[in-house]
Amino acid sequence: MTIKVNASRPAAHRKAIIFCCDTGYLPYASLAAEQILQSTPRHDFDICIAFNERPVRLPESLSHLNIRLLKVDIGTMFEGLRLDAGKSHDVYLRLALPQALREEYDRILYMDADIYVQSGDFSALMDCDLGPRPLAAVRDNIQWRTPTRRAMQFKRLGLPSAPYFNAGILLMDVHNYMASNLLEKCVDLGRKEASRMIRHDQNLYNSVLQGNWAELSPFWNWQYSWAARFFCDVQGPHVIHFIGNSKPWKDTDGQFPPRFRLHYSRFIRAHFPDHPDCHIPHSQLPPDGVRMRKMLIKHLLSSKAIGRYLGRFPTDLTVIK
Repeated sequence: MTIKVNASRPAAHRKAIIFCCDTGYLPYASLAAEQILQSTPRHDFDICIAFNERPVRLPESLSHLNIRLLKVDIGTMFEGLRLDAGKSHDVYLRLALPQALREEYDRILYMDADIYVQSGDFSALMDCDLGPRPLAAVRDNIQWRTPTRRAMQFKRLGLPSAPYFNAGILLMDVHNYMASNLLEKCVDLGRKEASRMIRHDQNLYNSVLQGNWAELSPFWNWQYSWAARFFCDVQGPHVIHFIGNSKPWKDTDGQFPPRFRLHYSRFIRAHFPDHPDCHIPHSQLPPDGVRMRKMLIKHLLSSKAIGRYLGRFPTDLTVIK
C-alpha cells in the first residue's frame, strides 16, 4: 500500500500528536492543540493536522502553535470500505498514520477534534510502556459499568465478547503497529464485511484486535455522556471527548455547561471569523426537569460500578497491558 505525504515543515521530534480533520472541524482541533501546549509547555512532540481529500489552512494568528500540516495521499487504499452518508474516506485516515509516518515518528497519539483538553502531561503519556501491544486506548463507555458487555459489532460478526475501546484517542507504537500488519488486516476485514460493519474504523480496530491492546486511564478520553457527566466534574479528567452527535458548539437545547460554548465561541471569533459561531441555546438544562432527574438517578445507580472501573487505574499514567 503506497502512501504519499507532503508536509508543511520537517518533523522536529520522534513523537507526534495528530488530528485528522477537514475545514469544518479545524477550529476545534486548533483549540485542542493550543490547550495541549498550555498543558505541556515543555514538550518533546510535534502537533500535526493530517488531511487527504479536503485540505485545510491555518490562520496566521495561530502560527505560534507551530502546527505541522500533513497532506496524506492514500490513493484508493480505502475503497470498498463502508461509509456513512456525506462522509469521505478521510474517516479512515488514522488507520494509515503509522505507515505513512514510520520514518519520522516512533509514537503517534491520534486525537479526535471533538475534544476539550483540561490538563495532563502528554509527553509522559506518550512515553508509557505498552509492552508488545500495537496501540493503547481507553475502554469505550459501553463497558465502563459492564466490562463484559458484548459490543454490537462483535455480535454482528459473530465474535466473542472482548475489551472494546473508543478510537477517539489512540496511542500508537509505530514499530509494533507495523509489525502486526494492523492496517492491512483492518482494510481486508472492512472490505470483506462491509455490509455488516457499523460506522467506521473503531469497529475495524476492535474486531481485528479482539482485546490485543493496552488500556489507558479514562482520564485521557472521558467520553462525555448523560450517564457520566457529573462524575466528570468531580474527577477532573485530562481530556473530555464529546461523543455522539451533540457538541457544545451546536447545543440548541442547553445540554452542555455554558463554559464549553463560551470558550469555543471566543476562540472561533478570534481566529476563524468566517466559521459559523456556536449556537446559543434557548435555555439551559433545568435543574427540576425530567432529564436532570434521570441523570441523577443513573449516576446514583452506577456509582459503585464506576468506582470499580476508576479503581483499576491508581494513577493517570497506569497502563493495563
